[in-house]
Amino acid sequence: MTAELTCREAIAQAIADELASDPDVILFGEDVGAAGGVFKSTVGLFERFGPERVRDTPISEQAIVGTAIGAAMMGLRPIAEIMFADFAGVCFDQLANQLAKYRYLTGGQACLPVTVRMANGAGAGFGAQHSQATENWFLNVPGLKIAVPGTVEDCYGLLRAAVRDDNPVLVFEHKNLLGLKGTVKKGPYRLGEASVVRPGNDVTVVATQQMRHCALEAADLLAGDGIEIEVIDPRTLVPFDDERVAESLAKTARLLVVQEGPPCGGWGASLIARMTSNHFQCFDVAPRLLASAETPVPFAARLEEAWMPGCADVVNAARELVAS
Repeated sequence: MTAELTCREAIAQAIADELASDPDVILFGEDVGAAGGVFKSTVGLFERFGPERVRDTPISEQAIVGTAIGAAMMGLRPIAEIMFADFAGVCFDQLANQLAKYRYLTGGQACLPVTVRMANGAGAGFGAQHSQATENWFLNVPGLKIAVPGTVEDCYGLLRAAVRDDNPVLVFEHKNLLGLKGTVKKGPYRLGEASVVRPGNDVTVVATQQMRHCALEAADLLAGDGIEIEVIDPRTLVPFDDERVAESLAKTARLLVVQEGPPCGGWGASLIARMTSNHFQCFDVAPRLLASAETPVPFAARLEEAWMPGCADVVNAARELVAS
């Protein structure tokens, strides 16, 4: 594909291509049908594939995930949408205790190829209960893969890879990036491969989704001071491409992780723990985690902006690491 798409259009195209290529793929969720999704990321699918394969559901996250589990048990490959990622708390038992564990509990006799799509992230003024980086909630749940696309290409490719995976995959689509424009390439599409989006020799900066773009903006400013940061987008949190980060760290000897969301219990702290444990010899200075404040996401625009790490924060942290 060479035509320019937005992230929301790339998501719809990925779903359409999977529905067209595999008759076992189905899509359901709140308003994903005739309305085209509350974020307009399923526009046109209902008209093209009909009500048997694109289904609107009641407002019940428990019913949505429970139905996906049952459909997968019967041989289908469901794509289930939970409108806001924050609502995963309502169906956490189905996600963490049923979906994630079923293959293990059956000794591998059954798999659940379920893709759960959720809109995550702050910066759009949705308030404390609709703006969280809830991907961090699932890091301690073995059995789930977690994708966090931050570009148009990844919104398309990682979603297709998720649908084709025989394991349950949670795909988090950042609300603030849905209007981002770009192009997508034809496969292959894989989970678990990080991307070096900007090479550099001075500091390794690891960031996902919205923070990836923040880091790239900071990289341009730092380059003016002669500091070249290497920006790595993990693209998936589970599995995580530790090898790519370690290769970069061996070159830069400095690590800055930029994470949207509070620092405790997040993917950033976990990454730093693994890197310091397994690659301690690579560090010249202590690694740094740049994360959001330890508070709920504010509703007021200025407070929400202050809550999230910004370009200036990345610039300052990188400069401090280089000066250490």
